[in-house]
Amino acid sequence: MASGSVNLDEIDERLLTLLRDDARQTIAQLAKELGISRGQIYSRLARLEEERIVAGYTVRLGHAFAASRVRAHMMIKTLPRFHREVEAALATLPQVQAIHAISGEYDIIAMLEADHGAQLNELIDDIGLFDGIERTTTSVILATKIER
Repeated sequence: MASGSVNLDEIDERLLTLLRDDARQTIAQLAKELGISRGQIYSRLARLEEERIVAGYTVRLGHAFAASRVRAHMMIKTLPRFHREVEAALATLPQVQAIHAISGEYDIIAMLEADHGAQLNELIDDIGLFDGIERTTTSVILATKIER
């Protein structure tokens, strides 16, 4: 994939949707659902992995467990030339689930997850003390309406 473009046909798109819904489905289940042979599923998966369209298979937490966690997103404005240092410091924290570079007034969105409100509060305070952070704005996630 030297050109950087992604060429997926309808079956590839449907296969990715099925895998997002349940990556533990068997090859036979996927083949039946898509109406193609198991060999074609193996070939498509190998190609999608080789082209790094599929980077891996992971676990999605169940609703009951996810609901027991406190999640938030923190928008972070960094001082000039501190962006990489702040990203590296965030990456060392296990409660930081994702780091996104963004455009606009803020530079980074960090997705945070904690066991309880007090732990989230401490995490927010700790991050606010990192060198290179000008300001932060944090919003606690009250409910997730859809997550793919």
